[in-house]
Amino acid sequence: MHFAEQVLSFIKQLSFPVVLPDDIEVMTPFEDATTLLACQAFYQKFYSDNQQRRMIIGINPGRFGGGVTGIPFTDPIRLQNDCGIENNWPKKQELSSLYVYDMIKAFGGPLDFYKQFYVTAVSPLGFVRHAKNLNYYDDKTLQQDIKPFVVDCFQKQFSFGIDRHTAFCLGEGKNFKYLQQLNKEQHFFEKIVPLAHPRFIMQYKLKKKQDYIDQYLAALRLPNP
Repeated sequence: MHFAEQVLSFIKQLSFPVVLPDDIEVMTPFEDATTLLACQAFYQKFYSDNQQRRMIIGINPGRFGGGVTGIPFTDPIRLQNDCGIENNWPKKQELSSLYVYDMIKAFGGPLDFYKQFYVTAVSPLGFVRHAKNLNYYDDKTLQQDIKPFVVDCFQKQFSFGIDRHTAFCLGEGKNFKYLQQLNKEQHFFEKIVPLAHPRFIMQYKLKKKQDYIDQYLAALRLPNP
């Protein structure tokens, strides 16, 4: 199967196996037919080959990006304007998506970028508490309970054709710490390179956005030894 077919098979089977507290909800965008059609169009456009790719790993999807489109760091605006995939979702902007696609443009555009990288997250499903995004590491019980799910998801995604020498972690703090510890136990990658999280950049370091884009490009363009 092509890379695209394997990704689509994976997301269609995604379900969260843990019973969570009443105040935490799991976002399940792949249960929506419109989202699945968008994912199908996206992955068939950019991943219909058997090329090996390096992983870029976020935290978990947010409500206005991957939580809608099903595609990591891709809001409805970027899906339409940058990826060329028409959609009827409200064109709400997600800050992380805006940064990521500015970086992708600087890299050479979606075709060049997605030919080399596969973007995912520690948890491919997102979480909401009191109508706000919840990062898996912001609730200690959630962080502990999702571990078997996280490990299983990584192992399934490796079969797509992932280069396991170097991966890139979006988030230099808690996400990187969690992923590093998991990597010590599971030996997923030889090396994980941390990069500042897009939301952190857009929210707190906007004036230095181009500097961060340059940092991303320098890291992503380094070949494996």
